[in-house]
Amino acid sequence: MDFETYKGSLAQDTPPEELSPAAQALVVGGQGRLAPGASMCPETGRQPKAPGHTPICHRVEGDLSNAGGCTVRAGRPSSTAPLKEEWETIARALLA
Repeated sequence: MDFETYKGSLAQDTPPEELSPAAQALVVGGQGRLAPGASMCPETGRQPKAPGHTPICHRVEGDLSNAGGCTVRAGRPSSTAPLKEEWETIARALLA
């Protein structure tokens, strides 16, 4: 799936089924529906190739310390970018 199609899935009620659990969870997080996304992919922030939903959740909640820890465990530096920019960066990495 290309990035623009993926980004367009934010307007859907549910993430596309063909996406990985991490990519589905990032869609849910991008919609601001944090709890359902966390239950879909609870270990996302701990898996190096799928660092998506957990740091986004923590940043949305204002818990920057946990968000930073999640990204470091995923092998990336802690982000200081605006939330939308971090979401797009993670989304592009998940789709690559």
